[in-house]
Amino acid sequence: MRHLMSPLDLSVEELYDLLSLANDIEQNPKNYAHACEGKKLATCFYEPSTRTRLSFEAAMLNLGGSVLGFSSADSSSAAKGESVSDTIRVISCYADICAIRHPKEGAALVASLKSSIPVINAGDGGHQHPTQTLTDLLTIYSLKKGFSDLTIGLCGDLKFGRTVHSLIHALIRYPGIKFVLISPEELKIPDYIREDILRKHQIPFTELERLEDAMPTLDILYMTRVQKERFFNEEDYVRMKDFYILTKDKLTLAKEDMLILHPLPRVNEISVEVDDDPRAVYFRQAQYGVYVRMALILTLLKWR
Repeated sequence: MRHLMSPLDLSVEELYDLLSLANDIEQNPKNYAHACEGKKLATCFYEPSTRTRLSFEAAMLNLGGSVLGFSSADSSSAAKGESVSDTIRVISCYADICAIRHPKEGAALVASLKSSIPVINAGDGGHQHPTQTLTDLLTIYSLKKGFSDLTIGLCGDLKFGRTVHSLIHALIRYPGIKFVLISPEELKIPDYIREDILRKHQIPFTELERLEDAMPTLDILYMTRVQKERFFNEEDYVRMKDFYILTKDKLTLAKEDMLILHPLPRVNEISVEVDDDPRAVYFRQAQYGVYVRMALILTLLKWR
């Protein structure tokens, strides 16, 4: 039995197989309409989510399975003090596979150690968000036809942005990858990412504060929101939240074939006027999230 805690839990070959399966699901959805008939997915979400939770549910329903679970800690026995370990032991009696989101880093790993069913980390605090990374990778793989020799700009909240951390982990395994890290001083990438991941693996990267300075070189621009829920001080959040706003004017500096990705939800870091630009693929990205989660559910159940 296998779990998914990090994108690195999948080898390069396994990831290629997963993305190929997701592409086939996109092209031939009827072939998979009954693939999980009689199977149940538990969604254990201890913090709010729209896209991740609903895309997991849509994925399982598209496969002919069913869904049970909770959408906040307040509507579960966590409100009574039940531990994650106890919850997953109980959930293992009811479901065949589980997706868990939790505000504390490492909570999904704790669950996986006590679970008798496959566990998928659907986001643990500011740590990892592997299924968003799989979504990002499928988007890039489908629209850029691979991962090699790309310059990727990561913009916004690089300190707390778990989607950014997971994406860096996943992409360093491919040749010719370069990163441009765009953030204010207060939201720079954590030291462990800079030192233990990028420098240790000799991945070229630059750190900039101005988005305009990075734009002409980028093949991918990955925008993120400044996450209010990660700030302890309201004043710090208010000061940071409008630091980057992508507009049509700024896009005049970009390549014609650059892709704009965003894990969503968007607040105001991408102007709505950008939505109609053919380079803006963040809503397609959300659709790819359903396909890749369908592929992941099928793969983990097969490995069980």
